[in-house]
Amino acid sequence: MSDTAPAWQPTVAVVGGGYGGVRVAKALDAVADVVLVDPKDAFVHNVAALRALVDPRWLPHVYFPYDTLLARGRVVRDRAVSVDSKRVVLGSGEEIAADYIVLATGSSYPFPGKSDALETEAAHEHYRASHRALAAADGVLLLGAGPVGLELAGEIRAVWPDKRVTVADIGDDILPGPYRPELRAELRRQLDELGVELLLGSPLREAPPTEPGTAATFTVTTEAGTEVTADIWYRCYGVTPLTGYLADDLSPALTARRLVEVTPELRVTGQDSVFALGDITTLGPPMAGHAGMQAEVVAANIRALITGEGELGAYEPMPPVIVVPLGPDRGAGQFPGQEDILDGPAVAQIKGRSLLVERQTEVFGGGDKELPK
Repeated sequence: MSDTAPAWQPTVAVVGGGYGGVRVAKALDAVADVVLVDPKDAFVHNVAALRALVDPRWLPHVYFPYDTLLARGRVVRDRAVSVDSKRVVLGSGEEIAADYIVLATGSSYPFPGKSDALETEAAHEHYRASHRALAAADGVLLLGAGPVGLELAGEIRAVWPDKRVTVADIGDDILPGPYRPELRAELRRQLDELGVELLLGSPLREAPPTEPGTAATFTVTTEAGTEVTADIWYRCYGVTPLTGYLADDLSPALTARRLVEVTPELRVTGQDSVFALGDITTLGPPMAGHAGMQAEVVAANIRALITGEGELGAYEPMPPVIVVPLGPDRGAGQFPGQEDILDGPAVAQIKGRSLLVERQTEVFGGGDKELPK
């Protein structure tokens, strides 16, 4: 299939510059007038954000400026305030008419899993300030025993082996989701080796009295009566899909949870030229890897519509898969069709040491950069 741009140039507006959005934009840059819309000045590799909190030398490997992404298309720094089947209206008032629209705005999540700062410099300073507070803390409380809470516990203990780290969750076990009991058992075993305390099955009577990520000693009590004293805490739960911009002709595809229903071809339900992918869809748990695979399907389908070559393909959701690093050298995971649980050395090789930075470097053409050790 040729990468030569046709004489007629359709406009593809990609709303959202996260994992899925940047891949769609880059893949279609040669066959369309691509406009990528995002309010931030850089792509954020959130997979490495927790490592950057405990070691700010990683920050340059988390933020990738958009200006190296596209050879022909353009990136518009603005927020989409209204999107219908034919146009994107920006906060500035500019309207982008589009032949195809891709909704890839993802989700919000509490710091340090994600930062809401729009400027790279401001985001870096937020991480550095919280790093300083964390470094000075003796006790750390993490609310949420999902992937972020467990990963952050491992990152903290890898850098500061003597810090008291407590992970609390109202659930009776760690890592909610369709994962194997053997995976949870292996993660609990490693967390116990690291000295991480798990408080499960009982909510806090009251939320901590301080802001997350700031230094201040406090004591909280669970409903079961367990007291926890800490000097800093982080909220490690709360994914919120970003879909508030959908106009009337697209809103029928929204579920009660504000997620977008899509067809197997990843078209928004009821639409021919509007596609959606990633955290905002009903396709499964929010993961960068899922968004990347969905982006391949969306890009291939729009390319087929533009060139008139080939049939539209369907996205096939993956069976449950997850890799949970607990610092650079520990962790566990499960892969589809693989009987054994991934152990610490396997996780370190697959994800833990590099945190998949090389994949983003390839997308943005930044060349090889040595990671901190």
